Amino acid sequence: MLWPGDPPGVASPPPRPDSEMRGDPGRREIQLRGVATPMLYVFRPARPSGVALLAAPGGGYEFLAASNEGLHVAETLRALGYTVFVLIYRLPAEGWADRADVPLQGAQRAIRLIRAGAVDYGIDPGRVGIVGFSAGGHVAASLAVGAGERVYAPVDDADRLPVRPDFAGLLYAVTTLRAPETHQGSRDHLLGPDPSSALVDRRSPVLHVDARTPPSFLLHALDDTIVPPACSLDWLAACRAAGVPVEAHLIERGGHGFGTGLPPANPGSLWPALFDRWIAARTA
Repeated sequence: MLWPGDPPGVASPPPRPDSEMRGDPGRREIQLRGVATPMLYVFRPARPSGVALLAAPGGGYEFLAASNEGLHVAETLRALGYTVFVLIYRLPAEGWADRADVPLQGAQRAIRLIRAGAVDYGIDPGRVGIVGFSAGGHVAASLAVGAGERVYAPVDDADRLPVRPDFAGLLYAVTTLRAPETHQGSRDHLLGPDPSSALVDRRSPVLHVDARTPPSFLLHALDDTIVPPACSLDWLAACRAAGVPVEAHLIERGGHGFGTGLPPANPGSLWPALFDRWIAARTA
């Protein structure tokens, strides 16, 4: 559990946990809704490298793609030596107060708990990154630029620890909520109807990239019709303008929401190995 008691901004009525299987028989997806208790699921490697990854599944802030961008990602990266923490975060449209802050609240608390438990988990608190997919990429991007935001009241000693990740992996990530380059569903579920332009900009992480933003790794398919590739291209440009180390991989085909499920013939299937080598260069 992320919090010892109720999470911030108690929902009324509390959401009711729900899950369903979606997709074709050969590629079934567990979708979670009604997250009343945000949690971390920990996947520990047989031979830990000392590097931790906080993984944020996508789902347009409507559901969590728990298997495709959670479980399968964790198993793949755990095999490479990472201690992986899959973030089961609350969905902002399920009645929570301060809905636009809800996912970032969970991400900030999660990375603090990871650092607080560094000794127990055999990780280096100075080598903790985040990887996010689609709307989970928006969570990751928001955490990357949100070190100065106080979005919940401290509850214990863990909340004295820093929230800035040491690096960020953004995979087909929503990096802006400005139209037309956003994913409208993510924007609507996070901000609600008719948000002010100030709120849209506050929750558009690409607008807040600066020299303090952690190094970033990007992957996007150019045929993605759900989250525009411009989200990654704009993050790449913002990092370069701010002098932030960045690596970007743009693949011709792959669509959206593929997680680790691309066929071996697709160059994008190599992203876990590329991400691993990039992290090794950054954390050596």
